[in-house]
Amino acid sequence: MKMPKDDIDTAMFAPCGMNCLVCYKHCYHQKPCAGCLYGELGKPEHCRKCKLKDCVRNKGLSYCFECLDFPCKLVRNLEKSYNKRYQTSLIKNSEFVRQYGCIKFMEKQKEMYTCLKCGGIISIHDRECSECQEQLK
Repeated sequence: MKMPKDDIDTAMFAPCGMNCLVCYKHCYHQKPCAGCLYGELGKPEHCRKCKLKDCVRNKGLSYCFECLDFPCKLVRNLEKSYNKRYQTSLIKNSEFVRQYGCIKFMEKQKEMYTCLKCGGIISIHDRECSECQEQLK
C-alpha cells in the first residue's frame, strides 16, 4: 500500500493517538483495516475490543484528549506499551493534534513513515515498508 500522495485522511487518527495508516494491519493486507473511526471490517481483535474506543464513544467524544480525565489509566497503560515496543508516544501525538490539528499531525506522520526508496508506508510496528520490505532503522 502506497502512502497517499495529496489526500490526508484525518479519520485514520485513532481516539488513542495512534495513526492507523501506519499500523501493520493497514499496511500489509489486501483489504486493510479502515481505521478506528470506521466499521469493524479488517480490524484485529484487540482493536475491535478496544476499551478506549468504547470509552470515547460512550462519552460522546472523538478522541481521548478531549476528555477531562486525559491521560487516564487506560491511555497511560497503552502509552507504556507503545513507548517500549515502538518508541512512540500516543500522548504526545494526541497533544500535538490538540495544539496544531489533525491535518498537521498526519502531514508530519506522512514525512516520517513514507519509504524513501519506493513511497510505500513504513509500519510503526515492525519498521518495514509495505511495498519493498525495506527495513527502516
